[in-house]
Amino acid sequence: MLSLKGISKTFNPGTVNEKRALNQVSLELADGDFATIVGSNGAGKSTLFNAITGVFYVDEGQIILAGEDITYRKEYIRSKEIGHLFQDPLKGTAPHMTIEENMALAYLRASTSSHAFFSRITGKEKQKFREQLALLDMGLEDRMKQPVGLLSGGQRQALTLLMATMVTPKILLLDEHTAALDPATAQKVLELTKRIVSERQITCLMVTHNMHQALELGNRTLMMDSGKIVLDISGEERDSLSVEDLLKQFSIQAGKQLDNDRILLSK
Repeated sequence: MLSLKGISKTFNPGTVNEKRALNQVSLELADGDFATIVGSNGAGKSTLFNAITGVFYVDEGQIILAGEDITYRKEYIRSKEIGHLFQDPLKGTAPHMTIEENMALAYLRASTSSHAFFSRITGKEKQKFREQLALLDMGLEDRMKQPVGLLSGGQRQALTLLMATMVTPKILLLDEHTAALDPATAQKVLELTKRIVSERQITCLMVTHNMHQALELGNRTLMMDSGKIVLDISGEERDSLSVEDLLKQFSIQAGKQLDNDRILLSK
């Protein structure tokens, strides 16, 4: 489903602030893969997501999605096929628009019709929105006419997840999408994530600072350092690893100890 072939990105080249954010990253994700990504701050995790979504063009390498080269495809075009959730619950929704209007925008954005944004949402589609909101078990199906800005962080993040997947994307990118939520709400959004990804068999990449999540969620674990993927494990090898084993593997492959407090405290 996703193939990254030696992609690299350097910010501020030739200056004192030069930063090699991605360094010859190669990755193959099969259809239905759910891979978690861990790494220290500055390892390149969010930069990798931004390269895939088209926030910037990579300096070299190729990005192939479902057999199509999207390396130089514009961000708004990629957004029709790529779902993306951020750590900040305020991103991904328009606060002054109603829940129904936000869902309509997401639905029409992912439409393959060239006249999608000039279309109107039918009563049948509104009923579909209501049914999907009911699955969140947050009572949002009875608040469809209320502005999204009135929702809590957890409700907004759950709504954003629903919007990103209501038209099944080719790949879903989750950038620590539960990190800013309280533990109970984070767990609820995480369970919702697992259910949606599993039921729709969505190919998914998820950044997390929680080492247990990195080993328990999905079918594959990646670790990044200095703009590279230094560890990629799956199958029986992954099943047999403990958190301590994973940290040991990181130190062997990266040549240094992992020094991120959030990650180490999650042990």
